[in-house]
Amino acid sequence: MRMTPTPSDEDYRRLLELRTGLRRFLRWSERQATAAGVTPAQHQLLLAIRGHPDPRGPTIGDVAGYLLLRHHSAVGLVDRAERAGLLGRTQDSANLSAVRLRLTEKGSRQLEALSELHLEELAHLAPTMHALWDALDAGGDGDLDHPAARPRQPATSRDGSP
Repeated sequence: MRMTPTPSDEDYRRLLELRTGLRRFLRWSERQATAAGVTPAQHQLLLAIRGHPDPRGPTIGDVAGYLLLRHHSAVGLVDRAERAGLLGRTQDSANLSAVRLRLTEKGSRQLEALSELHLEELAHLAPTMHALWDALDAGGDGDLDHPAARPRQPATSRDGSP
């Protein structure tokens, strides 16, 4: 959905400012991860594990979805992070074909330190990003079926099953 039938000069300016701000934040984030001794992909993996809502931990398929990776690419990333001592794997007791991921103490410490820095940086960026997002989103109802939209969570019953 567009704000006007044809983008205005102001629309282009806002889009440029938003994309530039996002790219600067991502570049900054990559440098912070590297300085902390993890790759940017490992940082994202640690966040995907820690942020996953299931207390059993995510599966490799779950993190592949969060990181927009193919399953085999996620396996390789998990293998490297496990060798670095950042995470461990456990077999799911309810589904023996599933493997759950959990952070090690080392992985938790590194993620916590990085997250503190990121939350501080986001607090500085929030007013600007909100203003830009609001300007771009003005009058739109949001298209949840758009490829860039957050995936919808499957409906669950009262007992938590799909």
